[in-house]
Amino acid sequence: MTSTRGALLAIAAAAAARVLWRHVLDPWQLHWGASPGERTAELPGDELMPDAGVVATRAVGVPRPPEEVWPWIAQIGQDRGGFYSYTAIENALGAGIRNADRVHPGWQHRAVGDIVPGDRRARVAWEVARLDPGRAMVLRGTPSAVAGARPLPYEFVWSFVLRDDGHGGTRCLARERWRHDGSPAGRVAVALLVPGSFVMTRGMLRGVRRRASRAG
Repeated sequence: MTSTRGALLAIAAAAAARVLWRHVLDPWQLHWGASPGERTAELPGDELMPDAGVVATRAVGVPRPPEEVWPWIAQIGQDRGGFYSYTAIENALGAGIRNADRVHPGWQHRAVGDIVPGDRRARVAWEVARLDPGRAMVLRGTPSAVAGARPLPYEFVWSFVLRDDGHGGTRCLARERWRHDGSPAGRVAVALLVPGSFVMTRGMLRGVRRRASRAG
């Protein structure tokens, strides 16, 4: 009797946890900081993966105009200003990140086709797929992003978009689009990477806000 009751309680707890994740925690982490309009807005980069299986839109307000926020976006990358997120976590994974606390003029030029490395050996890297200077930079992570890279069971589009908030500040949006290849490995990879990306992207958006606000 006791074992049966324990099993039923475990099943009920698992079901409750699933409902909590699906209806509360997952929507929150997918749309952290974004308004309803921002969640559904068409943003640069959407056209690169219209059939994405998972779409996340996260945002933060910065009390500085877009032209003062853009330099921080332009210089992201392991080989430049870093990602302004949780350095201890990044470097525990061997990324070799040094997050900049100032704008470097030499890091401001970007062009479509540039490779933005995520770690010192470019095991994780993205290609600049679209660039609207001062407004948007779209990165695409695919097996072709780095020559000789091992094929991945998923594709990833990462858009950074700046919008004038109408009050002298900026809405800084980060949209992610994910699509797996249908394999078990692809499904598991996306399921694990999306929550992890939330933690790091939230840290990054806060890092951009803190730096741009202080510089202004």
